[in-house]
Amino acid sequence: MWCGFGKSSISIVTACLVTATVVSSSASFAARQRNYTPQEFRSVLHGLGYKITVNNSPLTDNEAKQAIREFQKGYKLGVDGIAGPKTQDWAAQIMQILQANLNVVVKPTKPLPRDQFYGPQTEAAVKEAQKKFQLKETGIADLVFRQKLNAEAKSAIGGAEPKPSPTPTAKPTTKPRTTTPSPSPSPSPSPSPSPSPSPSPSPSPSPSPSPSPSPSPSPSPSPSPSPSPSPTASPSPTSSPTR
Repeated sequence: MWCGFGKSSISIVTACLVTATVVSSSASFAARQRNYTPQEFRSVLHGLGYKITVNNSPLTDNEAKQAIREFQKGYKLGVDGIAGPKTQDWAAQIMQILQANLNVVVKPTKPLPRDQFYGPQTEAAVKEAQKKFQLKETGIADLVFRQKLNAEAKSAIGGAEPKPSPTPTAKPTTKPRTTTPSPSPSPSPSPSPSPSPSPSPSPSPSPSPSPSPSPSPSPSPSPSPSPSPSPTASPSPTSSPTR
């Protein structure tokens, strides 16, 4: 287990760094005493849950570089895989915090020295705390263990951690007075405008009677002309005059 950034980076970083606030009000931390030897630095990384073999080999093999990079990434340090001064300073501070919290929770007969090393006394105190927390007694202060230790140290220093109170449903201070809403006055109907009387149609003037046409005078019959008397001719029968 390591303090790195991944899918749950926020919670992991918080768990890694929040421990410093537990003892900061009641403890001060000494500066790093000296540079770590390769074996001492390997012991610290191993004790904090990083995958690294503890021996006195230089910190130049791939396993050591990877463990250092993970440590640096978890604490937002420059990631280069080298145990430089800043990386060693952080490791020393984390060790002092761990030892201070163990002193608070486990209360060993001989308090841990709060130095920068992960030695047999620190390992024994970790196992004691793991036993108390009903965790597997590995002597490794991995992330799960440190989270639990942090909570226990908070409880021991500041009293039991308050349980979050359920959010109460807001109640009014006085019983609300039920007021019957006044009925809204019905709007008075606007008087319908009196219809303007339809104008009586002006009586159509009676048409003047067309004057009866004067009858055309019947033409007087032309008088039949009186026949001229035929001249007396030689004796022939007398023709009857035409009427």
